[in-house]
Amino acid sequence: MTTKTEAGPEHVLTLERVIDAPVDKVWRCWTEPELLEKWFCPKPWYVSDAKIDLKPGGEFSSVMHGPNGEKFDNMGVFLEIEPQRRLVTTDAFRPGWIPNGRAFMAAEMRFEDAGGGKTRYIARAMHWNEDTLKEHEQMGFREGWGKAADQLETLAKSL
Repeated sequence: MTTKTEAGPEHVLTLERVIDAPVDKVWRCWTEPELLEKWFCPKPWYVSDAKIDLKPGGEFSSVMHGPNGEKFDNMGVFLEIEPQRRLVTTDAFRPGWIPNGRAFMAAEMRFEDAGGGKTRYIARAMHWNEDTLKEHEQMGFREGWGKAADQLETLAKSL
């Protein structure tokens, strides 16, 4: 397993790796609520109440729970969907294109066949400004998204 994380131009944080599972299974983990809840944030955190309406403007939301009783509602929408290739989400809007207060980021996930039943997985967190990028780094982007990707791989391999 090789993971590459980097902060890129225009306030983008990127995680890239090859996942030892085929694209269709990795895609399922991202698009089926009951699967998303099993891997989406690094343990001991966990996700509940995942909602996925897989269409532009459709809801993409969940509740993240921390080990000390922390609770964070994550509400957003899909911007773009290319089945088994690409997902783009944002927290800038709620379903119905209602502005969502403080926008933190848009996220793009790419899934490419890497051969041999593996997936080249690229996740990009695109922030509105340098301040939100730094905030995300301080929240543990590299470690957290890396651990979540490990959990994604484990789950996708088990399907």
